[in-house]
Amino acid sequence: MQNLLYTIAVVLIVLWLLGFLVYNVGSMIHILLIIAVIAVLLKISKGKEI
Repeated sequence: MQNLLYTIAVVLIVLWLLGFLVYNVGSMIHILLIIAVIAVLLKISKGKEI
């Protein structure tokens, strides 16, 4: 479970980069990026290493 948030965050960041650079699908991909950043921040705030 600890690596699950990190894995989801990495996948979302990669999808954001692909969407931003290649497809430009609009605001949906930016929402995914925000979710990924929040997941990483929650993981860090709990004091766990990524």
